[in-house]
Amino acid sequence: MPLTTHDFPEAPEVLDRRDGPYGEVVLRRHGTLLQIIANGCFLMDTSDGRSERRLIDAAADALADAGGRTGPHLLVGGLGVGFSLVHAAADPRWGRIAVVEREGAIIDWHRTGPLAALTADALADLRTEIVEADLVEYVNETSDTYDALCLDIDNGPGWTVTEGNDGLYAPSGLAGCARLLRPGGVLAVWSAQPSPEFEETLRNAGFQQVRTEEIPVARGVPDVVHIGVGPG
Repeated sequence: MPLTTHDFPEAPEVLDRRDGPYGEVVLRRHGTLLQIIANGCFLMDTSDGRSERRLIDAAADALADAGGRTGPHLLVGGLGVGFSLVHAAADPRWGRIAVVEREGAIIDWHRTGPLAALTADALADLRTEIVEADLVEYVNETSDTYDALCLDIDNGPGWTVTEGNDGLYAPSGLAGCARLLRPGGVLAVWSAQPSPEFEETLRNAGFQQVRTEEIPVARGVPDVVHIGVGPG
């Protein structure tokens, strides 16, 4: 359905604004949409979600193509507006769903705030665990392992929200991701634009069957999901 002027009044309404360890994070209502803004950078809104859902399905499909496994464990990097979590929780194939989110404000907005209407059932799912942590630090420090990592904390490998996230897409960061993956596990990375350079970095880091799926959007270049299978 096309958007109308009723969807976008003249100015968005700020519902909450907080200063955290990584800067300012804002939740706005713009017509019928809820939007998350970090340090003045638009991150996401509730307008669509097809590419966030495809992020989860691409990982599940890649696992199935590799022979499948019972009750695979999924790590979602970034809670956002909850599209990825809700879609994962609706799929009975996943055994455990851990979501790593560094912004306490975003977690609050889902637990008791305006985003709760979207994710209440997914958060109540016994398979779901919310981990409040910086994903870059979590990847380097956790002893947990997963069958699939679905990362959506930036606008892409070349368009990060904070400088500290850059390392996640570099060889050292991808080595950390590979360490978290069980043998033959899948890494899927959301991006607002294709990145052949990142594909090459994935291959050089030892990931196999590297490919990029494009997801058409209403305006501009397609969103994409970069996919790679870990060794083993």
